[in-house]
Amino acid sequence: MEQPIRYEHIKTCKQTGARLGRVHTPHGSFETPIFMPVGTLATVKTMSPEELHDMNAKIILSNTYHLWLRPGADIVQEAGGLHKFMNWDGAILTDSGGFQVFSLSDMRKIEEEGVHFRNHLNGEKLFLSPEGAMEIQNKLGSDIMMAFDECPPFPATEEYMKKSVERTSRWAERCLEAHKRPDVQGLFGIVQGGEYEEFRKQSARDLVSMDFPGYAIGGLSVGEPKDVMNRVLEFTTPLLPSDKPRYLMGVGSPDALIDGAIRGIDMFDCVLPTRIARNGTCMTSSGRLVVRNAKYARDFGPIDPNCDCHVCKNYSRAYIRHLIKCNETFGFRLTTYHNLHFLLKLMEHVRNAIREDRLGDFREEFFEAYGLNVPNPKNF
Repeated sequence: MEQPIRYEHIKTCKQTGARLGRVHTPHGSFETPIFMPVGTLATVKTMSPEELHDMNAKIILSNTYHLWLRPGADIVQEAGGLHKFMNWDGAILTDSGGFQVFSLSDMRKIEEEGVHFRNHLNGEKLFLSPEGAMEIQNKLGSDIMMAFDECPPFPATEEYMKKSVERTSRWAERCLEAHKRPDVQGLFGIVQGGEYEEFRKQSARDLVSMDFPGYAIGGLSVGEPKDVMNRVLEFTTPLLPSDKPRYLMGVGSPDALIDGAIRGIDMFDCVLPTRIARNGTCMTSSGRLVVRNAKYARDFGPIDPNCDCHVCKNYSRAYIRHLIKCNETFGFRLTTYHNLHFLLKLMEHVRNAIREDRLGDFREEFFEAYGLNVPNPKNF
């Protein structure tokens, strides 16, 4: 059976070892490394699908847990699947719901069968298992599904991590067995293990033996320092097959995207650009800009003079500040559009730098302009 998700390698950057590739899905192909906007409840907050197309988004992420609660997987399935339900003809990745189960509920009990927890909206008792996560995602109809895993906290003891990794491997096997649509939906395994090299190796070995069409690295961006994240990537990414996509979950700051790409990551997602946009914080070529600050009340220039997005071409800092101070939704829409465009354009620059064998130089130039004094341990 031909896999619904295929990775095509295009080029390796001679300067850094980063890779340029293309991922093929049932709803189109996209070049990597790529950033995926997050559409938790079948919408990227305040954005229309048409606007996402305008900014050249090729794949978005939606959330299994939240869509299970509202409106329900059966309703999405009746609508013809998530693509038709939300009028999005590009690729969609759905997470497993595991992270939300572990992060949103203080009342949870982990058993071999799955996780008992409470609905964060109304306190109702719920249970989610690997089989349940597969059933929900099969009904949603995403192009890429994620295996149900345990996302351990940071820090965690070696004893806890060992048991957690072993459970995640057993759950991954159950996910493969429960996946009912492998011909049209690709299922990715999630490598866990925290900061421990031994357990990352064990997790990768277990999952690679199951021959998933793609692999994610989970359990990062959960509070650990950036140098720890990079160190974990350096010993984890080489453990994954070179002919399949590699996805770093929950990472979206510009420095982490560039450093992740240098360490062999193909796909990223994060709520960061949309979340900070709603607080009036914008990503610009010279660093973060808090447009709601008083000093921009009479600033009639664009958010970023070096940006060619629709917002920067048409609206001023003063106007956007006014909208946000007045709690006008249009202001949040403008900052969200700009931030997403910024990260999507950043990844386009990363891909071009790989083509031209100069990603190390690009990193240095970008970090200096963005105001990041982060040393480069790989000495590019």
